[in-house]
Amino acid sequence: MPELLLELFSEEIPARMQAKAADDLRRMVTDKLVAEGLVYEGAKAFATPRRLALTVHGIPARQPDLKTERRGPKIGAPDAAVQGFLKATGLNSLDEAKIQKDAKGDFYIALIEKPGRAAIDVIAEILPVIIRTFPWPKSMRWGARSAKSGSLTWVRPLHSIVATFGLETEEPDVVKFSVDGIEAGQTTYGHRFMAPGAISVRRFEDYEAKLKAAKVILDPQARKDIIVDDAKELAFAQGLELVEDPVLVDEVSGLVEWPVVMMGSFEKEFLVIPDEVIRATIRNNQKCFVVRDPKTGKLTNKFVLTANIEAPDDGKTIVAGNERVIRPRLSDAKFFYETDLKTKLEDRLPKFEQIVFHEKLGTQAERIKRIEKLAAEIAPLVGADVEKTKRAARLAKADLLTEVVGEFPELQGLMGKYYALAQGEDASVAAASEEHWKPQGPTDRVPTDPVSIAVALADKIDTLAGFWLINERPTGSKDPFALRRAALGVIRIILENRLGIGLRGLVTDHFKNSFGKEYIDVVDTKNDWKVADIADQLMAFFEDRLEVQLREQKARHDLVEAALSAGSLVQGHPLVPIVDRVEALGRFLDTDDGRNLLAGTKRAENILRIEEKKDQLAYLEAPDADLYQTEEERRLDATILATQSEAREAVSKNDLAGAMSALAKLRPAVDAFFDRVKVNDDDPNVRKNRLRLLNEIRSATRAVADFSKIEG
Repeated sequence: MPELLLELFSEEIPARMQAKAADDLRRMVTDKLVAEGLVYEGAKAFATPRRLALTVHGIPARQPDLKTERRGPKIGAPDAAVQGFLKATGLNSLDEAKIQKDAKGDFYIALIEKPGRAAIDVIAEILPVIIRTFPWPKSMRWGARSAKSGSLTWVRPLHSIVATFGLETEEPDVVKFSVDGIEAGQTTYGHRFMAPGAISVRRFEDYEAKLKAAKVILDPQARKDIIVDDAKELAFAQGLELVEDPVLVDEVSGLVEWPVVMMGSFEKEFLVIPDEVIRATIRNNQKCFVVRDPKTGKLTNKFVLTANIEAPDDGKTIVAGNERVIRPRLSDAKFFYETDLKTKLEDRLPKFEQIVFHEKLGTQAERIKRIEKLAAEIAPLVGADVEKTKRAARLAKADLLTEVVGEFPELQGLMGKYYALAQGEDASVAAASEEHWKPQGPTDRVPTDPVSIAVALADKIDTLAGFWLINERPTGSKDPFALRRAALGVIRIILENRLGIGLRGLVTDHFKNSFGKEYIDVVDTKNDWKVADIADQLMAFFEDRLEVQLREQKARHDLVEAALSAGSLVQGHPLVPIVDRVEALGRFLDTDDGRNLLAGTKRAENILRIEEKKDQLAYLEAPDADLYQTEEERRLDATILATQSEAREAVSKNDLAGAMSALAKLRPAVDAFFDRVKVNDDDPNVRKNRLRLLNEIRSATRAVADFSKIEG
């Protein structure tokens, strides 16, 4: 079957845009093909700094013929309706229509046949539209065309278009179209410097091979592999080890069409700078990789660069140029670092009094005081030293005012740790400067040191409480203050460290003790400061984030709902037992006892729901033992009493396995009750008593989870 080759050749495309642009091109073209009835077998898109390319194979040579039926007026309809039908369907007379009958009578049917067109003609129509509407984040007009109304906008000046279509065994045809004066053809160009001449291409296999011969590696992954493999080999040859950086590899592969890896060096005197500062300086300014000594794990005075050319002097000039640029950059970094060391972190804190954190939440200095106060309250709950925790909270943000962090914001926290250690702070206090920012994302580690845990929780809880207080909450996809990330951070810290902290109590106390009545004017409660309501709303947000977290861990949504219904964050329950309950429920329901008890409990729930709705009455009272008529009723009552007590005691100790084991004892009594007892007895008093007994089943299981929420 025929294959489409498309290339859009331009000036350099920013590296950060290339991957998405290639994916957008593939998606837009294939979506249009399918919409036109041209179902393909496969498609793959590529990007280099100067081109987007796409190959789609297995496209039919023609669209399928389209046959549709169109219903017309009834037989005997007014002439105007008949004429409209004939005109709309292209029929010459009603003799060409069929007659069909339904319940409303006989009516005309037109059979419309639309022959399919050649695929190349369809493609020639859709490609110009796609090119003109391509969703670049930023685009430009250029040259003489820029003055024309409706002229093409592209990320950088577009120079040529390759578009061919045809069978693999035959010479393909050029897809005839033009965009803003650029005619589609079969001519592309090689490497800008090493092979800039025109290249005539036919189909993808021929295209990729000729580009490689012209010093262009089309596949981005192939360029990445070359960069990483050659860099590792170059480092290994000198007894060194490459510090891998996948994000930088992605960027560098988007800057070169023919990667050539080389090694440079800098003066050893710069190695007094922390490794992370050296790496950030070289990475950010020159897009180069650093290497380390595998014996010590420390960086060496070497770096790896990726050129886009095979230089005649084996790259000596290119290496020297990079060294010449890196040297003053490292000199600046060394100056910043040494300057920072001259000022203690604590001496920087007064500057925060002039820095506004948020216009409604005060200055950064006020926020630090709140975090310090809350961290001191959390410290005993997590086994942290209170004084160390207060000191850590006071200094944790100070490195934001340093020169190095001003130059490299991504080093915030880490530099605070280095500066704290340099000025003789306790190791836990120093570590909290870095770790209180964590976790930054789902793959980032959580703090484990008690002091870091206390400060990290205080920082995130203060952020969430403050923005909830002023009603600045995430809406839809918008979350400018990263509140979802903060909430997930709190959840992960508590769960992964198995902390028995009650979030609701912490938040409520923080509202009252750290914000106070001075914030009444920014709370949308008509001067009625409803702390409990705001705390409920924030806890509901935590529950939503918890559900997201558990779903990502493949937990069943119904089990999460069942566990939260039995004990939620809004009600003040701690996080760890809720998650334990979800896991224990899953294990219990995988057993025969669990499955059968679930069935029995659901049967009791269903009967109660029906009868309570019919009677307009809730059967919540305790059953009367004197009204029991059967041994099964008495046995079920006794089993519920024993089970409920045992399950609640186990839950209070967070012994969820014990709670499930207790519930399992209900199963025989519940099964026997439903096998031998008629709930809706003819005696109304016996009936009511038995419905109350069913409610006892419901109450007993809800000590662990709300079984009505569980599917199955």
